[in-house]
Amino acid sequence: MKKYLLSFLLLATAAPAFADGHSSAEKKVIANVEAYWDARNKKDFDTVVALTSKSGMLGSNSDGSFHKPNVTQSADDWARTTPENAGVINVFGSEAHQLTNDVVYSRYYAEGLVPDSNGGLRPYRTRVTSVWVKEGMKWVVKTNHFSSAAYGGVHQTAEGDFED
Repeated sequence: MKKYLLSFLLLATAAPAFADGHSSAEKKVIANVEAYWDARNKKDFDTVVALTSKSGMLGSNSDGSFHKPNVTQSADDWARTTPENAGVINVFGSEAHQLTNDVVYSRYYAEGLVPDSNGGLRPYRTRVTSVWVKEGMKWVVKTNHFSSAAYGGVHQTAEGDFED
């Protein structure tokens, strides 16, 4: 009987450690999702690159264009291709689910303002799913898939959406 009581007490005291449903990897990925978008908003492209897989990143945009090829970008690439009035994207409803020891799936909503074709800004809302992988001791994004959640409409395609 004492064995059962001891086992129950161990389980009962350990349960709060798992009560939030997030492993340390899941918590780190959620923090990295926020850090990635914060860095993009601040045009801190060194941080953006540091949070991206060294072997490149696969992407699919919300405009209906084809999947993008695997791309390894530098901070200079980001600086060169990011418009001056890039807008601001905020992250909402982040979730992360650890699939293996070195893979975490995340999903969230990204919403904010992005450049329009007239040099102004327009509202933007999308659903994002990402796969984060552990490279060394760091969690980095390997894939981003954006799907429209644009107020009942769709993303307005821009010329750059079709460039490789």
